[in-house]
Amino acid sequence: MAAAADHRVLPPFDWTAPWWLPGGNAQTIWPALFARRVRGPAPLLRRERWDTPDGDFIDVDHRVDEAQHAGAPLLVLFHGLEGSSASHYAQAFAGWAQANGWPFALPHFRGCSGELNRAPRAYHSGDFEEIGWILARLRAQQARPVVAVGVSLGGNALLRWAEEAGDSAAATAAAVCAVSSPIDLAAGGHAIIRGFNRQVYNRMFLRTMKPKALAKLAQHPGLFDRERLLAARDLHAFDDVFTAPLHGFRNVDDYWDRGSAKPQLARIRIPALVLNARNDPFVPAACLPRPHEVGRHVTLWQPAQGGHVGFPRGGFPGEVLGLPEAVMNWVRHGAGVV
Repeated sequence: MAAAADHRVLPPFDWTAPWWLPGGNAQTIWPALFARRVRGPAPLLRRERWDTPDGDFIDVDHRVDEAQHAGAPLLVLFHGLEGSSASHYAQAFAGWAQANGWPFALPHFRGCSGELNRAPRAYHSGDFEEIGWILARLRAQQARPVVAVGVSLGGNALLRWAEEAGDSAAATAAAVCAVSSPIDLAAGGHAIIRGFNRQVYNRMFLRTMKPKALAKLAQHPGLFDRERLLAARDLHAFDDVFTAPLHGFRNVDDYWDRGSAKPQLARIRIPALVLNARNDPFVPAACLPRPHEVGRHVTLWQPAQGGHVGFPRGGFPGEVLGLPEAVMNWVRHGAGVV
């Protein structure tokens, strides 16, 4: 079903952005807002609600079964920070699944499906226990292999699951792929709170995250310090008052340290792709892993261009369809999943 990938022998991945879209910020922002996401009609999704072991719930969107190839693997996509099935990359991967006859599932992290979750917790970049529970349930429902792709935050959490699962991961997933993931959370966390990033991306994320946190406090009075949260002006401060303590970390530094996938990539025992553009505004190129820092199951793709979950191509207004095509081509040929 799957052969171990080897970053030493697979051809390098390259990406050239359209001439009219220069730089990492343009290649991040334009695709998310304006680039074409699918060919033909958008995939139809149906929503399923799952009760979690701790009395909470998550919502999972599935592609409506139409023209599904017998034996085709299930493609599972884990979204990024504040993402959902409406995100541009989610629609692009769902469109790839539709065009190729693969079933598709997108589990929403808690609080990201449009309804506040119940428990005194949310989600975080190192949430490998949640990833493991979701994948195990999906695998139990399927008489087919499972391929998991994680984008940004979801990719880091997915890699952390593969690291923790070790040899047992192969019983659940045939391959895993992380796209534009901040696998060094401290490096990414500090990058996003400086300069242009602080004024644009940092503000964008806090615009939805702080109201959700305040709603969580109304659900569970005394859960955290309201005044400290209101005073938070960047993701470092937000994670210190909210994300870290709610999920069992001492503080933001402990969270970023223990949640990062980069230090443990050599523990992965199933084919794994780690794709990061070197001009990603969120993930500094200097923090990306080198071949000697990963095991033989890990493939590193680090093209010079692409931005953060952008990878646009074509003439104006461009498209993001090349991203799922490239990733899934690796799944089929580099990882040997058919």
